[in-house]
Amino acid sequence: MDRTIDHGTLEAALGRCGATWNASQAHGLLVGRLASIGVDAGFDWLGQVLEGTAENDALRAECEGLLRDVFEQTYRQLAERQSEFELLLPDDSAARADRAASIAHWCEGFLHGLVSGGHDEALKKKLAADPLAEIIRDVLQFTRATAEETADDESDEQAYAEIVEYLRVAAQLAYEELAALRHPAGPGEPEADAIH
Repeated sequence: MDRTIDHGTLEAALGRCGATWNASQAHGLLVGRLASIGVDAGFDWLGQVLEGTAENDALRAECEGLLRDVFEQTYRQLAERQSEFELLLPDDSAARADRAASIAHWCEGFLHGLVSGGHDEALKKKLAADPLAEIIRDVLQFTRATAEETADDESDEQAYAEIVEYLRVAAQLAYEELAALRHPAGPGEPEADAIH
């Protein structure tokens, strides 16, 4: 049974086990890989996020369990086209600078996941054409996200919410746009058990 994992829980576990990826980067990487490869991305994603951590270590095992749950919930949300798909970001109580940095990290992971998932010409061609090329350009801009101190907190919060919503929709669109490349023989995907 998969649990819903929040940003803070995963961030802390990744730090304890010595992973170099943070929670937002890891989730962005996962979403990009799911879009470009599909459910088969799970095992490689898990290995990449935990690379360099001590094997057979209790802290790594804890982190691996959380990552498996993140994989399952994210895969299901994308594959079942669930409207509750969300980016794994700090909640609204986090400092504005931390939330902006997390958006930038999520975007870095997402772009890396999209372009490193496979190297065939069909994927390259699809990523170079709109709407994916436009999404990639926009997401690249968000990798430079920083929080500026302004007097208009309400306006800043609205801008943040709009960026998060744009990225949420863009990730779902990327997943849909690349479906034919993930499934040349048909649209069905296997169950999300590739890392169990």
